[in-house]
Amino acid sequence: MTAPPASVHSENTRSRGAGTIRDAREADIAAIQAIYAHHVRHGLASFEYDPPDVAEMTARWQGVVGKGLPYRVIEAEGRVAGFAYAAPYRARIAYRFTVEDSVYIAPDTSGRGFGKMLLSDIIDKATRAGMRQMVAVIGDSANAASIGLHRSLGFREAGILRSVGFKKSHWLDSVLMQRALGDGDGTPPQE
Repeated sequence: MTAPPASVHSENTRSRGAGTIRDAREADIAAIQAIYAHHVRHGLASFEYDPPDVAEMTARWQGVVGKGLPYRVIEAEGRVAGFAYAAPYRARIAYRFTVEDSVYIAPDTSGRGFGKMLLSDIIDKATRAGMRQMVAVIGDSANAASIGLHRSLGFREAGILRSVGFKKSHWLDSVLMQRALGDGDGTPPQE
């Protein structure tokens, strides 16, 4: 299995409030998959129809950490209560300093601030990894919780793609939000 480079995750575990944030491990993937599967089946934030299995979620985790990007979990009461990561925004080389965040919380632990803790952590880790922009692609313009979370951490709306998804008999928008990391576009990036 691919592990993240030590330089990206110099602070691998961080306790805050009622949760402990740390790097995701292969042993966490089943819990991560269960959290994500719930959101795929019951929510509109993900445009997937069928939840990916553990093998696919493992491959996705490996793809993120293999690029030296953060993939983190929050533990509470002895179990994984949520996860977040920063993945490449697009594959083309010019996008190499831009990441897209994803944050998912177990349904029985929502409202405890875990999403904000994880997203704040991912912003910090991506900045330390040399990223300069973070993009949020929020499924469903009615997702006030995710929009509010991102806004609270400095994201600004960049646009709305109207009715680009169709799920559970609803046309869904994608809300694009963006936040500069570090110097943003104020200085050239370190190559």
